[in-house]
Amino acid sequence: MSIEETAEQAIPILRIADSETAVAWYERLGFAEEWAHRFEPGFPAFVSVARGPVRLFLSEHEGDARPNGVVYLRLRDVDAIAARFGAKAEDTEWGARELELTDPDGNRIRIGMPRD
Repeated sequence: MSIEETAEQAIPILRIADSETAVAWYERLGFAEEWAHRFEPGFPAFVSVARGPVRLFLSEHEGDARPNGVVYLRLRDVDAIAARFGAKAEDTEWGARELELTDPDGNRIRIGMPRD
């Protein structure tokens, strides 16, 4: 596939400490690991996880992203995700249904969808 055939998108990079732990956590959000890269065995991992067209890069590399980042994800099943994590989604005054979770590395993941 050429670059001209690839959809344009923004892919946030989140700093993580352990790729296996992070991937398992993001799988609970419905993401699946696409690929992982290490320059050599034992080196930090750089991982892509995807949920349909939504992608995140997870990096163990210290210089790639600051710890405790925040990402807003627009996903359809906010209430199901909230239930999976023992949390509760709430209606906002700006017309969304949202929930905020914190991954094992302190990154805040805000998940929302427009209210009907």
